[in-house]
Amino acid sequence: MNITKRKNGLNFEGNNSPEINLNSNLKRWFSRNIGSWKSMRSYFFDESQKTYNLSMNIKIQAIENKSQWESHYKFTWYPEEKYNFFEENPQFKEKGEMQAYLRGHQLIRENFYLSNVQGISNIRQVDEHEMIFESSYDDWYILEHTRLVDSDNFRFRVIYSWNKNKLKIVENHHEIKIMK
Repeated sequence: MNITKRKNGLNFEGNNSPEINLNSNLKRWFSRNIGSWKSMRSYFFDESQKTYNLSMNIKIQAIENKSQWESHYKFTWYPEEKYNFFEENPQFKEKGEMQAYLRGHQLIRENFYLSNVQGISNIRQVDEHEMIFESSYDDWYILEHTRLVDSDNFRFRVIYSWNKNKLKIVENHHEIKIMK
């Protein structure tokens, strides 16, 4: 039996913490991203001035967790076909998995895409459809804009990656939700 008590204007359920959801907008936004996506990507590199186009598959899942105050997610990705891109750019993982969870306005990542280090992405909300993720790790500074479009059936992501204060990589990802 779940009994809700009021104390000092806050709701308590049994012996649990207060029902205050500080990051409900982020949780709602992340839940809109759950599903399988086809990601058409363009990568632009500063030094080689080479452009790559490839298609990836992404799956975003919510993971059960013990704390009702944290939302956990699993991101998996793999290419739609074989690309030389990954041999020519070994800092990118051809396929993989990353787990992360929300804590306040931060995404705590078990690893990053360009490195296996754990870290934090600070999140800024532009509006109900767009979030900006800002990350620093190793010598990288990453700025990622992700926008949901057309009732969450499409996403557009642009990612800027600086290494040692020099813009090295610009990515554009146009993504289509293929399954919820």
